[in-house]
Amino acid sequence: MLCLGIESSCDETALALVEDGRLVEAVLASQADVHALFGGVVPELASREHYRFVGALFDELMRRSGRDNADIDLVSVARGPGLLGSLLVGVAFAKGLALGLGKPFLGVNHLHAHLLAVGLEHELRFPALGLLVSGGHTHLYRMESPWDCRLLGRTLDDAAGEAFDKVGKFLGLAYPGGRLMDALARAGQAKPKLFPRPYLDNDNLDFSFSGLKTAATGLAAQQLAGHDWPRPLTDVAHAPQVLKDYCASFNLAVVETLCAKAKRALDRNPDLKTLIMAGGVACNSLLRESIAELMQSRGGRALIPDWQLCTDNAAMIAHAGWLLGKNGYHHDLCMETIPRGKAIPQDMQC
Repeated sequence: MLCLGIESSCDETALALVEDGRLVEAVLASQADVHALFGGVVPELASREHYRFVGALFDELMRRSGRDNADIDLVSVARGPGLLGSLLVGVAFAKGLALGLGKPFLGVNHLHAHLLAVGLEHELRFPALGLLVSGGHTHLYRMESPWDCRLLGRTLDDAAGEAFDKVGKFLGLAYPGGRLMDALARAGQAKPKLFPRPYLDNDNLDFSFSGLKTAATGLAAQQLAGHDWPRPLTDVAHAPQVLKDYCASFNLAVVETLCAKAKRALDRNPDLKTLIMAGGVACNSLLRESIAELMQSRGGRALIPDWQLCTDNAAMIAHAGWLLGKNGYHHDLCMETIPRGKAIPQDMQC
């Protein structure tokens, strides 16, 4: 089965082909430079850029892959969550293509696709604990199968990636700030007690990073007083050591919080021996090391995709579509697009 995947949930226009669990080809147009002018994603600009790129990217994908349109067996697309205007561009294109080619159509949960993307590199084994850590979401799932992911905990306000990016913006780091914060942290010496570990004094599996973000901006004036650096800061070389240490301390607080909740989830689900981590923040070097060590200490294994599959991409949509499609799942063309903040219904047909 050859599955086309289309991703347009935020600021990356991406398309990919997956055949029998193997990535055939992928193309992507990034909008990072456009939104960097504003220090964050502007929804209206994002949807316009998706509209501008999606058709040309599809033509380029088919040219590079050497396949014909008729070779596509299933058209899959990210239906949400995400920016509604951006999602609608991808969904409309996918529906039109499926209708024109007379092929089955499937809307994919963008969050589940992140977690399933590791199947392009490793054998998926279920059940597993899923830890999704991105700019908009920090979720824990019990994953019984590709189509049965049960939410255990979620972010109540700011996600981990959002906290990284907002603190990075406050510090004058180039957009997106989270990536550079990781690099600065690797060059710094963390102060373990500088920042609190947020929302751990409870017995649930939810997350809340808004308080940590507020603490970080408040402590910046105290910890970084008398020091300056180029703004926007684009590399580690021009950062003072005090900024590197500050970022290392913040990074440690976020990572230890994520690991504490993951451990709590594993303790409550002792049959889970595999942890799958995905999302943009899964590129964070300390987090990758810490999650791997956590699972090793418990006699289990951590599956984390390469960084190209952690950020938004179409390979994960095509792969998730292939996993679901080969088991007979599909949608009709009346499927609704789901924006961020709303639950995605289990309305696939089989």
